[in-house]
Amino acid sequence: MGKKIKRIFGIDLGTTNSSIAYVDDYGKAVIIPNSENQRVTPSVVFFDGGTIVVGDVAKESAKLYPNEVVSFVKRAVGEPDFLFEYDSQIYHAEEISSFVLRKVAQDAEQNLGEKVQDVVITCPAYFGINEREATRKAGEIAGFNVRQIINEPTAAAIAYCAEDPLDKHTVLVYDLGGGTFDITMIAIDSDTIEVVCTGGDHNLGGKDWDDRVVNYLVQEFQKQTGIDDDILEDPDTCQDLQISAERAKKILTQRKKTPISITHGGQRVKIELQRDKFEELTQDLLERTVNFTKEMLSAGAKKGHTTFDDFILVGGSSRMPQIARRIQQEFGVEPKVYDPDGVVAKGAAIYGWKLALNDGLAQKISEKQGINIADQSADEIIELSPEMVIKDAAQELARETGYTLPAVERSMVKVKDVASKSFGVVVRDQGDEEMVYNLIMRNTSVPVDASKTFYTAVANQETVLIRIMENEVSEKTVGLGYTMEIGTAVLKLPPGLPADLPIEITFRLDNEGRLKITAVESAESRKVDVTIETNSVIHGTALEEAMARSQSIVVY
Repeated sequence: MGKKIKRIFGIDLGTTNSSIAYVDDYGKAVIIPNSENQRVTPSVVFFDGGTIVVGDVAKESAKLYPNEVVSFVKRAVGEPDFLFEYDSQIYHAEEISSFVLRKVAQDAEQNLGEKVQDVVITCPAYFGINEREATRKAGEIAGFNVRQIINEPTAAAIAYCAEDPLDKHTVLVYDLGGGTFDITMIAIDSDTIEVVCTGGDHNLGGKDWDDRVVNYLVQEFQKQTGIDDDILEDPDTCQDLQISAERAKKILTQRKKTPISITHGGQRVKIELQRDKFEELTQDLLERTVNFTKEMLSAGAKKGHTTFDDFILVGGSSRMPQIARRIQQEFGVEPKVYDPDGVVAKGAAIYGWKLALNDGLAQKISEKQGINIADQSADEIIELSPEMVIKDAAQELARETGYTLPAVERSMVKVKDVASKSFGVVVRDQGDEEMVYNLIMRNTSVPVDASKTFYTAVANQETVLIRIMENEVSEKTVGLGYTMEIGTAVLKLPPGLPADLPIEITFRLDNEGRLKITAVESAESRKVDVTIETNSVIHGTALEEAMARSQSIVVY
């Protein structure tokens, strides 16, 4: 190989398991095994005295030290009310997630002998502003240069295309992870990977299947022993049942039954769980994923995509045999189980590789044309340059790096995503009732700009309070109760203005899902600019302290 480009790693920060990947010298995405030589690391954190332990040891310790172990923290990312206290120290979900990121990165560094610095981190497509910002903050607390946050189904589609380049192909990505579910339609062409629409629930995943088994085991224990007490109130028993339920779920993907033993209060009960019973207990959860899929297909049809070619299953929980069987029954297609544990991290790594190659291309193009690279993004430089200049730059980069010219050209594929939520502002209707007017609708292609003119309510109004709202409604107007406030902006007005002064509000949503708002009043063109960084996410002193702690805390 020739001159190496800067390595950008891909990290799948999962609810139950996380993994890291890179693109090797031959352009192939590779999962980097952890220190236990496993492809995935449990996203479990154990506070062991002054030590932070992540992974299998932490997961096993949960049984003995349930109050010192944090699992499924991804479900709390972006939630302001989640706080974990240990040894008089408060930890936000972002900081706990950063320990998981550091663990997979440290193991990768030991494996490769190379520093992990630049990363692409994935998140569920259904994540909103809060969760996306929190995911980025987790990476920054871990000490990384977070190049981009990308959606997990998009990453899966990128990896899928890399193994088998396709022209004019529409793929459905059914991503059922440990704690989240996404269903996404993606249109693939020779030079574009475009998300058509997405749906799902970031509080629906394999853990919910586990919880159904746990509840069943409790009922069976009570039935056999005559004990009416809620045995889940005992932390040790609760943790033991969670581990047993997860193990049983995995066994039932291969076998039709499995024995489970429960010990509590000096009594021991043995229960045989049949696959048929497991499927009966969880049938409604599966149906929820089917209903989300139908809704997403309806949204796709409205955008002109009425058919699809492939249906791929990703995420560890998609291995359950009833998933593929129900999909085939409902949609008449045999789904493909596609590297459930590794595909998302691989896709993120390929996206990172694309960013790195595009940086190199942009540098060469700028040198040829005398462009200041700091003035434009790499994508903009490539997109606005003449075809011959791009071709010459690609050939030079291929010669320097040792990658084939087709590989370099593939890095120029455009990845287009959609808004996972709708975004609007609070206004008053003709009856003076508050409501939300959506400027950006969910499943709109990003980046996107949307503007709307509103009017002041009264004469001599001194300020305009702009309340920025996020919701899941695909309508222009929506009741306030169906939305969540994610930020505010205050626009100061000149004195002595009449009522009904025009105020133009512009929303810009970028590729990563970050929202910027501009408001301009028409009298003196006073302006306010706000990039939404919500108070729900760790910030200020708490963020500074977390980043400082990260320098001294050792993660094992």
